[in-house]
Formats: sequence, C-alpha cells, structure tokens
Amino acid sequence: MKRDELGDLVAFLTVAEERSFTRAAAQMGTSQSSLSHTVRRLEERMGVRLLTRTTRNVVPTEAGEKLMKTLRPAIDEISGQIDALTAMRQRPGGNIRITSSRHAAETILMPAVKRLMADHPDVNVEISVDQRFVDLVAERFDAGVRLGESIEKDMIAVRIGPELRMVVAGSPDYFARHPKPETPHDLTQHRCINLRLPTLGGLYIWEFERNGRPLNVRVDGQFVCNDVPMIIDAALDGLGLTCLPDDHLGPLVREGRLIPVLEDWCEPFPGYHLYYPSRRLASPAFALLVEALRYR
Repeated sequence: MKRDELGDLVAFLTVAEERSFTRAAAQMGTSQSSLSHTVRRLEERMGVRLLTRTTRNVVPTEAGEKLMKTLRPAIDEISGQIDALTAMRQRPGGNIRITSSRHAAETILMPAVKRLMADHPDVNVEISVDQRFVDLVAERFDAGVRLGESIEKDMIAVRIGPELRMVVAGSPDYFARHPKPETPHDLTQHRCINLRLPTLGGLYIWEFERNGRPLNVRVDGQFVCNDVPMIIDAALDGLGLTCLPDDHLGPLVREGRLIPVLEDWCEPFPGYHLYYPSRRLASPAFALLVEALRYR
C-alpha cells in the first residue's frame, strides 16, 4: 500500500458512513469537491464503483459494503493503538531493557529502578547483568551502564555516579610478610591477583598516573580470576595485592580489612555512565529513568 492510499480509504469510509459528501467533508476539515475527487481516484485505482451517488443521498455499493466491513475494524485498531501511545505519554509505562555490570547494577541502577517502579506501576524494567560489552541495537537494549572512559564516542552518555580511582591494596596479613611497594615498579616483586577481562580475555594491565605521567605495569601472581568478588576474597585471605576501583574496596579499607598503597599514583577517572545510541524521541518511562539516575 502506498502512503496516500490509507488516507483515501479513510476518506471513503467517512463518506460511506455519513452517507453524505457534505457531512464527511465537514468532519474531515476539507472541501466537498476535494473529497469527491479522492473517492473517485480510489474507485479508479481499485477498478470498481464503491458509492452510488444521487442528488439526495450517497449509498455504498455491494463492493463498498464489503470494503467498509474490512476497514472499520482495522481503523478502530489503529485508532486504539494511537490512543494507547498518547496515554503512555501522559502516564509513563512500557518496557525498559538495560545491560550493566553487576556492581553498577547493585549499587546505582537498582536503587533508582526500585523507586521508579514504585512510583510508576506501568513501567517494567529488565536488567541484564553482563561484564561484556553488548551491541545495544542488535540485542535490543534501550541503554547500558559502564565506566565513562570505556563508552564509544558515538553513544550518548549520562553521568550517573561520582569519579572513581583505582585502589591497590592488600590484607594486614599480606603486609606482615611483605614490605609495602613504594612505586608501581615495586609491584614486580609482589604477588598480585590478576583480573581476566571479560571482553577479549586478556589480563588487566594495572594503570597508574602521577603528575600527568602515565605508567602501566604487568603484574604476576599465583591467582587469576574473572570475578571481582572472588578477587576481593582472595586479597582478604592474603593471597596477594589487588587493584580495583575504590567503590569496590573503599568500605574494606575504611574497616581496616585492606591496606591501600601507592595512593599518590592513583588519579581519578570518570565513573559510571548510562549510555544509549542516539537522541531519538525517548519514551516517557525512559526519560524518567535517565533523570532518576543522573548524577548531581
């Protein structure tokens, strides 16, 4: 069906139901002659007469009656769907799908989502916890949550958390057996717990910076893992030093269960961001989520 054919069908249906070009034209906000031309064009295109015109009345033909029976349910369905969309704009609702790392989902995303769903019962949220980067469009996610520095430049990014910094730390038991490193170079003399990255499967290279001078160090140790909670447990058990963001290790440092080192080499970096593909017209529900998460 061509773009203008639906309008022609609506015009025919209005005339057929009103049994008058005059009343139909007034209802549609057009002229009687324009409406007559539209219906005649539809009849010519279909190759069948749809209306019988008299000086006093307009009556659908047999073909016109059949077309009316087909059109009315279809037009009602379209109208109902448009009304539902309008209602969504007035009362936020619908589904939102988000991909996120576990820690961000637990500490930032879920508190905001719980409030949103409590305030708006028609909003449904699905969170997919995944360490890997996913193609939002291909996998039909509305948005994702990741660290700001890892988001592609063609994405819209909204800051949802404070700046972070890496923390190198070990347990009191570990430092009872090993001296504290003074510089990142000293890490080659320590047992370090390596993080296996979820994307390409390589090991995370520990990144440092001081006075604008970056320094990357490849560390070694007995234990490698791709799960952050297990790495933290290993550090608490004295298996080696770990290097993770301060939102993971901060509480343990404050409790004295882990001791930080090399603090003057750990500069802040962008924290968690909500990201999505474009500035297309967002649903009211998604707009509410963005505002609920926006860091202030």
